[in-house]
Amino acid sequence: MTGPPVPVGGEPAIEDARTIRRATTAATLGNFASWYDFGIYSYLAAVALDRVFFPDAGEWAAVVTLATFAAAFVVRPLGGVLFGPMGDRIGRTRVLSTTILLMTVATALLGVVPGYDALGPAAPAIVLLIRLVQGFAAGGEYTGAVTLVAEYAPDRRRGFLGSWLEFGTITGYAVGAGVSALLVAVLPGDDLLSWGWRLPFLLALPLGVIGLYLRLRLAETPAFRQLMERSPAMATMALRRVFQILLTRCRSAALVAGGLVVAWNTTNYVLTNYVPTYLTRTLPGHGQSGTSGALATALQVVVMLAMLCAIVPTGLLSDRIGRKPVLLTGSAVLVLLGLPSVWLLRAGPEGQLLGLAVMGFALLCFAAVTPSTLPALFPTFVRYGSLSIVFNVFVSAFAGTAPTIIGVAVTTTGDLDWPGYYLVAAGVIGVVSTLLVREPAGRALQGAAPLTSSADLPAPPLSPDGIPLENPPPPHRR
Repeated sequence: MTGPPVPVGGEPAIEDARTIRRATTAATLGNFASWYDFGIYSYLAAVALDRVFFPDAGEWAAVVTLATFAAAFVVRPLGGVLFGPMGDRIGRTRVLSTTILLMTVATALLGVVPGYDALGPAAPAIVLLIRLVQGFAAGGEYTGAVTLVAEYAPDRRRGFLGSWLEFGTITGYAVGAGVSALLVAVLPGDDLLSWGWRLPFLLALPLGVIGLYLRLRLAETPAFRQLMERSPAMATMALRRVFQILLTRCRSAALVAGGLVVAWNTTNYVLTNYVPTYLTRTLPGHGQSGTSGALATALQVVVMLAMLCAIVPTGLLSDRIGRKPVLLTGSAVLVLLGLPSVWLLRAGPEGQLLGLAVMGFALLCFAAVTPSTLPALFPTFVRYGSLSIVFNVFVSAFAGTAPTIIGVAVTTTGDLDWPGYYLVAAGVIGVVSTLLVREPAGRALQGAAPLTSSADLPAPPLSPDGIPLENPPPPHRR
């Protein structure tokens, strides 16, 4: 789809307010569907999937299940390398429609795979293959959605609109957790293992169809339209050239972005993917007071609901005070309270809720403002590609593997503080990276004209009978 022509160069661009809302809604709902798909695996890992697909793994069942989760991160950089530069050539909306379609189909297929009892070793092999497809799609999904919202958002409201993207992400995780908790609570164990665990995966199909429909109706972003008007040849830029630009002109930006990605996503995956297993299996396995799968999931839902209430106001706040103060707050919380938050997980339900709340607050600070910070680090002509490569390489190498590495470290050493060590390290990386960021709040994106919304324009003058005047007469002079 194409949109109306927009000013190029340094002239301000004006985007229709309804189009901005529609783009933000499409990205948010699509992101909700995608991350519901990606997250429900981890919520069901410790209560069903380890028994359905890895029944002979013994005490290592939880680790093997988490390793299958981590396998998706192996191919995420490949998805980023393909989809990101493609989005810089053919447009953001086309690529985002493809990624959500892949994610939806893969998740629905996961819900119909027979268990180990029916297929033997072929069952976990099929699950692994599906997880690889999910990871490949995720390699272009999130960074494309971030790029789309950032390029549609007016400069003065980018933090606010970008926070809605993470509102969709957290909602997807929360709904996945809520559906999983409901099934665990109402279904007998045998029913959950035989068919109940499949329902959340099958629910992904209608959610994905809605997200796909909304994205297909979107026009391209103002920044991308400006780029194509100025330099149509950018649509033929070779992948090798993208890497060359990233490693030469954008090297510093890539390292800073990578540091923010590590701090943000390590916190995310420790909280959402490792803590459920830590509470339900790791702590009881080491003679500590853990909790049931239903209660662990319920506690996560409570924390996520609190984050949902605060994330958009935090994004709005960052438009007024800047992104850096918010990022520094989240990083400092990890450095100072990362270990105590893990100690609280061993202090009964009240302590577990408080420990999760500390992690959730740190995650909130990153999630609310990083979607509006990362796109500002790169110019338009390589924004999607650079973000996809950097984001997925750093997530896959350092953050997405955190649950598996922590699980192995705890199992082999018996030290239950490993999640805390990871959180403190993530906080240190976050502090250093944030200090190196040039404050992006209120600034135009690199390579794009300043952008404002039609809703922010002054009202046109009215004629004596109340009709708006497009070209008002010059003031009367004596």
